Parts: sequence; structure tokens; C-alpha cells
Amino acid sequence: MAEAGQAESEQEIESKIEETRQRFKSEYVGESQDKYDSRDVERLFKDDALVEGYLTWRQFVVEDTLKMIDESLQWRKEFTLNDLTESSIPRWMFESGAVFLHGYDKEGNKLFWFRVKLHIKDAKMILDKKRYVAFWLERYAKREPGMPLTVVFDMSESGLSNIDMDFVKYIINCFKVYYPKFLSKMIMYEMPWIMNAAWKIVKTWLGPEAISKLKFVTKSDIQTYVGPEHLPPHMGGTDQFKYSYPPLPDDDFQSPICENGPIVNFHEDGQKSEDLDRGEPGRLRGARKPTTTFKGTLLDISPSEELRFGAKESEKKCLIILNNVTKNQVAFKVRTTAPEKYRVKPSNSSCEPGASVDIVVSLHGGYQASPQDRFLVMAAEMESSAGASVSELARFWKEVSKAKVMEHRLRCHLLESPKSILSNWSESPSVTTSSEHQDLQSTLMRVLATNSCLEQKLDACVWTQKVLVLMVSFLLALASYSFWTS
Repeated sequence: MAEAGQAESEQEIESKIEETRQRFKSEYVGESQDKYDSRDVERLFKDDALVEGYLTWRQFVVEDTLKMIDESLQWRKEFTLNDLTESSIPRWMFESGAVFLHGYDKEGNKLFWFRVKLHIKDAKMILDKKRYVAFWLERYAKREPGMPLTVVFDMSESGLSNIDMDFVKYIINCFKVYYPKFLSKMIMYEMPWIMNAAWKIVKTWLGPEAISKLKFVTKSDIQTYVGPEHLPPHMGGTDQFKYSYPPLPDDDFQSPICENGPIVNFHEDGQKSEDLDRGEPGRLRGARKPTTTFKGTLLDISPSEELRFGAKESEKKCLIILNNVTKNQVAFKVRTTAPEKYRVKPSNSSCEPGASVDIVVSLHGGYQASPQDRFLVMAAEMESSAGASVSELARFWKEVSKAKVMEHRLRCHLLESPKSILSNWSESPSVTTSSEHQDLQSTLMRVLATNSCLEQKLDACVWTQKVLVLMVSFLLALASYSFWTS
């Protein structure tokens, strides 16, 4: 019965994806062939994960999903995202270092930095600033498809003059509409108290799910989310990275599991020689079969991006299929960030030319998968004379050059039925009404006006204080002179 329920859930998702595509084609694309970039439309009709991402972000309500896709694809064409290059952006923006990608959080998500003190509100620059952010997001999306980002708003040494509400709303829309399921979390570092009113308005733009991703931190607790090796010294970290341009930083986009990436402790799932046995036909029973494939230089790997686990017993076993696309024997091994949770079988073996290998990844009893769990598939070509015993493979991996090793990451996805998602959504607080938005905006305007008056009064007080100090100093000097000459 559990398996039947699981199949029904998958069928519902597939049905929603197909319904979304058909309605988008008939209700939106049919209106005008020039409304969207044809490359984006083609991708929408081929990439199931993309459509599912939009659906998930809109709680599987097709009507809302269609509006989101429409807005997203129009934005992509307006900003020419598919053709946006470094030369399309004013050079001084890259030189400023106000926005850049660098480092990783503790979950292995790339950090997207906004140095707020370097942002000055200027209506003349707003379009270029928006294209600047879009450039970085699109660049990352193409190099690390499906991998979320952690946004860090570094507000140290910033003030109201650095806050452009239109620009902030655009950044939020990038994650809320244009890049669904792209945001891991949004870290607000050392937010000045004077900005509290502004961020109350920002929260109304985010929506309930995104609000839960907001993390307000100070120097004392930012290491809850980002390790010191990826924090600059002014945040209490040890990262000596200094932004400079050219070239763009992190041009190679090193994986969080590569040698020079962040410190993420990947361990091989300890397997003995019997784990290399590819018999056991029963071990594949109940394993979730992948539906997508990553085309690699040595191996085609299915699934392409994620292993899908659920709470049911029938959802605790997944299948990784490796196909050797070379004319030589290929050694492979699989590592995981959570070896205590998963059994990977086989985790270290080889694949003959043109052959395929089924790898079963199963959860140990009592454990649940987590979105933070990662898997790494490593592969390298072997000499025809090389053996495939445990000792020979161990020696091979010790001697093989890193430049010859193909690496591919897989993340974990937790299954949740559309019905459950819709139920959770119905229980969540209702979003703020438009009248409440206006009230908050009016409150912010009053706060900003009051702050301006206070700043003027403060300046006047400081000036008066300086004059009084000078007068007192002059009188003291005059009194001293009279005393000594009398």
C-alpha cells in the first residue's frame, strides 16, 4: 500500500508538470511568439526539475505557477539573460566589489555577498545595478545548476543612505520569482537599528516561506551559519580573501568538496570486499529508479542532481546508475558527508567499457535524509592491465592524478506530497494585505523624515558644542595669561 501511495504522489507531480506546460503553451505562449526568449521556453518544456521548482515555490497551485513563470520568462528576455556577458556590465561595478560570490556556508552552499556600505541610491544607476545582480545569479545558475545560494547582507558601517528599497525589492524578487528554490538562507549581518522599520516592509515582500530563511546575526553568532575559514576578519573570521577585479573571483567555481574548497568532511562509506559483489539481485528491490541523467566525460550518471528520499520505508532506498561511456575500464567511488546515515553498495569498484553499474544508496534504520546531505561520485580511467581488487583500487586512487579525476555531486531531496504541501500552506499565516503595505510604507517615510530632522538637530548640537569648547578654551587661555602677567 505504501508503494501505491508513493506512486500516486509521483503521478500527481507529473500530472501537475504536464498541466502547467500545456496551459502555459495555450494561454501564454500562444498570445505572442516574441514575448519570451525561445531558449527559455524550450528549456521549460524539457526540464521537469525546472517546472517542479516553480510548482513547489507556488505550493503546487498551477494558476499561481503560470503567473510566476510568465513573469520570470519576461524578465529573462528583458534583461537578455541568455546573452548577458561581463562586457554588458559597466566595469566600475565589478571594480567596486559591492556584489560577489565567494566561500561557502556550513551546509556547503555558495555565499553571495552584498556589501551594503558600497551601495549608494542613484536612480540613474538602478538598471545597471539590476543587470549586475542578474549577471552573477545567471552565471552561478549555469555553473552550479540546482545548487542553492546563501545571501549575506554585510551591513557593517552602513546607514540609511545605503538602502535603496527598490533595489532591495528587486533582489528579493530574484529569489522569489526569477530563480525558484534558489535561496538557502538570507543572512543579515549587523543590521543598524534605524533600519528596523525598513525591514518590516521587506518582510512583507518575502512571503511566509522566505521569511523563515531570514537570519539576523551579529559578530557573536554568525558562525552558527558560516565557519570562520569563510568569514572576513571584521566578522571574526580568518579568510584573508580580498576582492579585486579583474579577474572575477571564484572563476573556477571550486566545488565545496574539492581539495581547495571549504572544509566539508566527506568520508567514504566503509565497505569491505564483499560490498564489491555486484550480485544480490534482491538488493535492487524497492530502490527508487532515477529519471534524469548527467552526461559526463567518463560516466553518465543517473540521477543528474539529487537522490529523493522520503519518510516511508519504500522511500528509503535510491539507485545511482553509472554508465561507462569510454573505451577503457573506469574506476569509481562514492563518498558522502553523512556516512553514519547511509549504506552505499558498492562504494568503490570499477566499470567495464560500455557497461553499467547499479549503486544502491539506503538509509540505515532510524535515520532520516536531510537536504544538507551530499554525495560525491568520483571516476578515473584505468590502464587496461590494471586490476580491480580492493588493494589494487586503493593503490590506484592513491596514485591517480587529481587532474584526471571526474567529480559529480548529488544532493538529497526530501519527498513531500503536493497534498501535504497544500495542507501546510493553508495553515500558514495569511500574507499582509496591500493596505497594510501602504501603512508600513507610510510609517517608514515618517521614520525617515524624523531621522533626517534628528540628524540636522544633532549636527547643530555638535556645531554648538564645538563653538562652546572653543570659547571656553579661549577664556581659559585668556585667564591664564592674565594670571601669569599680573
